[in-house]
Amino acid sequence: MKKTVKSGSYAHVLKYTGLFGGVQGINILVGLVRNKLVAIILGPAGMGLISIFNSTINLISNSTNLGISMSAVKNISEAYDSGNEGELSRNVKVVRSWSLLTALMGMLLCMIISPWLSDWTIGWGDHTWHFFFLSPVVALMAVTGGEAAILKGLRQLKPLATVSVYNVLAALIISVPLYFFFGEAAIVPSLVLMALAQMLLTIGYSYKVMPVNLSLDRRQLHDGMNMVWLGIAFVLAGILGSGADFVIRSFLSNSSSLETVGLYSAGYMMTMTYAGMVFSAMETDFFPRLSASHALATTSATIVNRQIEVSFLLISPLLVFFTIALPVLMPLLYSGKFTPVVGMMQVTVFAMYLRAIKLPMAYLPLAKGDSKSYLFLEAVYDILLVIAVIWAFKWWGLLGCGIAITVVGFFDFLLILVYTRYKYGYRMSCSVRTYAAIQLPFGVLAYLVTFVSNPWVYWTVGLLLGCISMAVSVYILRKKTSLWESLTAKLWRRLRHG
Repeated sequence: MKKTVKSGSYAHVLKYTGLFGGVQGINILVGLVRNKLVAIILGPAGMGLISIFNSTINLISNSTNLGISMSAVKNISEAYDSGNEGELSRNVKVVRSWSLLTALMGMLLCMIISPWLSDWTIGWGDHTWHFFFLSPVVALMAVTGGEAAILKGLRQLKPLATVSVYNVLAALIISVPLYFFFGEAAIVPSLVLMALAQMLLTIGYSYKVMPVNLSLDRRQLHDGMNMVWLGIAFVLAGILGSGADFVIRSFLSNSSSLETVGLYSAGYMMTMTYAGMVFSAMETDFFPRLSASHALATTSATIVNRQIEVSFLLISPLLVFFTIALPVLMPLLYSGKFTPVVGMMQVTVFAMYLRAIKLPMAYLPLAKGDSKSYLFLEAVYDILLVIAVIWAFKWWGLLGCGIAITVVGFFDFLLILVYTRYKYGYRMSCSVRTYAAIQLPFGVLAYLVTFVSNPWVYWTVGLLLGCISMAVSVYILRKKTSLWESLTAKLWRRLRHG
């Protein structure tokens, strides 16, 4: 009991959010170097083409992987906790068998519909063979997802973090030289090679923990049906999410240009990736704890509120600094051609504040096994997002896209808050409301500062707002947890013992 209570504490939440946030920070730095080089070499049009290929492949992958990358975690985790090695080995074998089957299904589907994908996604030229040769990526992603689920279920957090870092390094080493020497002609080969490297790295660690014993028979396929049915909601949600992304980028490509797609993709990806430093621990640590909340001393509402508090306090000062630094960061990390998307990103930052609050709540239906509610909430958000972005782009261009993302995020937050209140009895804590009331004004003021033309006033006031926001977060977190004192004591012990 002592261990489970500790796992729900503020110290635990802060520790693992910081751990995976740090890993994500390394990934971001390496990824930004790669994006900078790719943006210089290929330009917005090349980035737009990569974006369309990636969004299409993700749509097919999410449509055919049967949600194994998420649903398998539950099965593996339960077998691991039971201590039954025979049951654990059987579940791992089932996951690997189904992963291989979905890999073949997805690759075959991509091959068959390649001509239609070319017509639907890119308004010029024939790209049938591009999508045909991208089909192995779908298979590689399915295998990678299954093996990653095994590592998550076995609580192999260090290997997961290591694989994550190695993946971005491999992407940098593979893609940049190919793009430099072959330009846009290297896009498809580089995507295939990067997916292959990711799979090899993941199975290298997974096979070391659970040696491969792959055999496919009817009994294994039948045993995996419960996992598959659980994953159907993930599949449908994945189709909706990837489909929304697919429709938006295809609309931008056909109604405007590949350059616009490249700008939108760079702005959206950079904003979401930056916030992902704080959100990266959700799936790996928070979701399993929430799923097991019935066995903990703390309630589901307490676990959710604590996660919101820590996530919001960590991300708030980062978003203030991000808003102020964007006019310098964007041309520095990409190129001067990407400055038109800065306005969109500065507005989208407000959606990240909302995401820090609503994301932990959005995991409640999954933790309760309520797949219908999860699917309903996802569907409403994706449909509203597509409609809002398309409508807003016609009126205000890329800035309208940022406004649409933020407005839809606000409505989604209200929907999730009301739905979880009446469906699961969740109540947002007074602390969450207080911290939001304290930190959100700093974000609003930082955005207003972006309209100041005097550089001295801009940087002085902007950095001051970021520092005050950070000081507030540090003060509150130090009161909430003794982690700071334990880290100081640990460092002092190491210094004393040389």
